[in-house]
Amino acid sequence: MILHVPHSAREIPADVRAGIVLDDGALERELDHITDSHTARIAEVAAELAGLTPWRFVNRLSRLVVDPERFPDEREEMLAVGMGAVYTRTTHRDVLRAADTDPEPLIERYFRPYAEAMTKAVADRLAATGRAVIIDVHSYPSAALPYELHGEGPRPPVCLGTDAFHTPPELTGLARRAFERCGETGLDSPFKGAYVPLEFYESDARVGALMVEIRRDTYMTEPGGPAGPGLDRLAEALAAVVDAVPAGR
Repeated sequence: MILHVPHSAREIPADVRAGIVLDDGALERELDHITDSHTARIAEVAAELAGLTPWRFVNRLSRLVVDPERFPDEREEMLAVGMGAVYTRTTHRDVLRAADTDPEPLIERYFRPYAEAMTKAVADRLAATGRAVIIDVHSYPSAALPYELHGEGPRPPVCLGTDAFHTPPELTGLARRAFERCGETGLDSPFKGAYVPLEFYESDARVGALMVEIRRDTYMTEPGGPAGPGLDRLAEALAAVVDAVPAGR
């Protein structure tokens, strides 16, 4: 089991910040909207509560540096709103970076090493246990933001994102049961899919994946404020998912 937390950080290296056109105040506001605040803490508490401690893979840099969960090429649908692996637009579709920004230096420096490290983490779990299950820990705002391509659907307290190849029905079922204590649980709305490193994507069924999207008003003050008591309840539910997944060989 790997708890993957890709979007919880706000840190942006100074040389990367230089390529972002927003002033400091606007950048802080954008980070409030785009960051999955406190999700690293949810994963940390869940790992502490779980009977068998899962691995945690946590991105320490903001997704405004690179988004490690995007396709780094034309397959990425979010390119339509300037949010491929390297964002050029904000959550409100304002300019973040110049439109002619070359994404390759950031992809080479940050995206590929991240992908390689995650690939190795999954390969190590396969070698040790014969399987790997990635639980992606995300959050999303209670009201749709302009960048969302599929924001018109339901926005339940917990959205489970699934993949036709990598998300077995039993994984979805046990996650729905675990998160019942947190309110309604929906599937694939407003966000769908689940992250798997490209080396295994749609080719290795030993890699399971599920995305957990938590509506922010259930555990924090939006858009970028402090966490509240809902965090512990969500962490307990996530720990229950970890404990319910059968161990490998």
